[in-house]
Amino acid sequence: MAKLFQHGTLAMLVDGLFGGTLTAEALLEHGDFGIGTAEGLDGEVIILDGVAYQALADGSVRILEPEAMLPFADVNQADFEGHVVLPEIEMAEVDATLAKELSYQNTFVAIKISGLFSRVQTRVVKGQQRPYPTLSETAAKQQIFDAQNIKGTVVGYYSPKLFHGASVAGMHLHFIDDQHQFGGHLLDFRADQVKLSWQILDGIDLSLPIKDSEFMKHQASDVRDIQQSIAESE
Repeated sequence: MAKLFQHGTLAMLVDGLFGGTLTAEALLEHGDFGIGTAEGLDGEVIILDGVAYQALADGSVRILEPEAMLPFADVNQADFEGHVVLPEIEMAEVDATLAKELSYQNTFVAIKISGLFSRVQTRVVKGQQRPYPTLSETAAKQQIFDAQNIKGTVVGYYSPKLFHGASVAGMHLHFIDDQHQFGGHLLDFRADQVKLSWQILDGIDLSLPIKDSEFMKHQASDVRDIQQSIAESE
């Protein structure tokens, strides 16, 4: 079975450690499916079929350059072992729908939903400059985008509560349309006739930026503060 490869931690982003510490090229050596963010919290990264796309706060989407730096990302080698075709589903129903198919609450799961979406709402954070703010402070600067009747793919993961802080506990989902012109962090969606696929991951390979002096000297926030900041940024 495959493992989740994660570079950086969510707790780092909560405290404003947005500096890039891994190139997109190096990241893609570990997987062809995933999500993340670019240096400076510049947009939302969606990795699909081995290509890293960057959804930007101006509404555009571009391919991430190989030398582009990321502070945080999750990837895996896609090998979806299960799927179900659904006549309709909303974002709030993904967890319960997946639970009907398998037991997964204590492990990582790669999630892919592809097809026709009657409504999609995403958010994208504008790139930040040093000195970086905290994650919750960027929430006021995020851009919200809506689309209707769009074909595309949801890319993301379920992470167990045990790893909250290192990653996002529960569902963390991004979206990109088939034309690679619309994307971002998913806030909500309603889909018609889609394929929900899943891949259970049997562990996590956590890569920490130990050569980055800012990371090595940083005193992380208390876990409860991290949880509150994550809630405020959603």
